[in-house]
Amino acid sequence: MPKEFTCIICPIGCRVRVETSADGDYLMSGNQCKRGHDYALQEMANPVRTLTSSVRVDGGRRPVCSCKTARPVPKSAIPACLAELHALRLNAPIRIGDVLCDNLADTGVPLIATANCPPIFGERQ
Repeated sequence: MPKEFTCIICPIGCRVRVETSADGDYLMSGNQCKRGHDYALQEMANPVRTLTSSVRVDGGRRPVCSCKTARPVPKSAIPACLAELHALRLNAPIRIGDVLCDNLADTGVPLIATANCPPIFGERQ
């Protein structure tokens, strides 16, 4: 059964159609460039996503701090990543770029702060 993807690599948004041949090769149509071809192959073989979220912060001026994975994680690992994020509680201060977790949900991918979260008292940012 063919699968269709909308390529997100560039603004064109090609509709790429992928079929698997009898010998297991992928047959593609609709992509206007190699990047669309590569994107569809990735989606078929091992889809990945960059996860953006927030984590709870104790002692900070705000109760949460935004964060993201340093690299894309397997799409299948996202529920485990979100469960780990939900359980994570950090202490202020947090600075942009701080590694909040070295290995999010055993993916091998670090979680990085994308905002500053100063403590309630003391240090100003």
